[in-house]
Amino acid sequence: MFFFKKSQKEETPEKKAGLLARMKNALSATKENLVSKIEAALGSISAIDENALDELEGTLLGADLGAAVTDRIMTAIRDQYKKGQLKSPDDAKNEIRNQLITILSARASDAPDGAAEPEATPQVWMIVGVNGTGKTTTVGKLAARLSGEGRKMLICAADTFRPAAIEQLAVWAERSGADLIKSKIGADPSAVLHDALAAAAARGSDLVLIDTAGRLHTKSNLMQELEKMRRVAGRKIPGAPHETLLVVDATTGQNGLNQAREFMKFTGITGLIVTKLDGTAKGGVLFGICQELNIPVRYIGIGETLEDLLEFSPENFIDSLFR
Repeated sequence: MFFFKKSQKEETPEKKAGLLARMKNALSATKENLVSKIEAALGSISAIDENALDELEGTLLGADLGAAVTDRIMTAIRDQYKKGQLKSPDDAKNEIRNQLITILSARASDAPDGAAEPEATPQVWMIVGVNGTGKTTTVGKLAARLSGEGRKMLICAADTFRPAAIEQLAVWAERSGADLIKSKIGADPSAVLHDALAAAAARGSDLVLIDTAGRLHTKSNLMQELEKMRRVAGRKIPGAPHETLLVVDATTGQNGLNQAREFMKFTGITGLIVTKLDGTAKGGVLFGICQELNIPVRYIGIGETLEDLLEFSPENFIDSLFR
């Protein structure tokens, strides 16, 4: 896997505090559904016993974490309880927090934050997901964000079945100074991608972002189309696509996990972008996907503006929920 070095300025304490405040506000519904329920369940008991553990398990299952995550957490908590290491509700809460950070930290070192110099130019990132997740908007925000970090960007408008998607990307490309390669409505997406990669090589682009179709009602054809695009990318650029990022709408809850399973089968997902985390109580889906599929979260969306697309930090995310 090939990634860029991080070009952002070092995070100051003041900047981190401001970021946590924004995230805490955006994640208030998820906090209410998850952490507040945990605190209420633990706050009603004075000591940990089997009845308290059963109640806690039911609370976790009802907080949209999913069965696998709940089982992992409760296995760890019960193990500590049997060893006499879990003596108070605060101990249980701390163990839950630690387990959630561990889950979200899966393959965190693989994230595109400077682990290695890229060995191929341009880098190619394929952005996939079903329609309605905010995929095209996310491509535009990524282009603007990465252009602002000094990278020469090219956007490939390969969702040729939605005129609105192409128009939307044209606006983002103009706003961010990125190049845009598009074609007529209904054109072969792989042909558009071929042209985009040729243009990126000729123009000295650093990174190509590919917006793909997401027509879930023709799932079989969609997956075949995405597989074909991966082959085309690999023939044009060594190792491409270097990232395949799945955009998941947090408001869909556990249905987002089902989507991740399907895309993982066919497209080799390397990371997640979770959108619409603001105003939903279903942010627990992040934990389920990371736990089951061992996929790291790369970015999260906590609002409508460019500044609301954030690089994901497991520690910051958990801190914003538990503080």
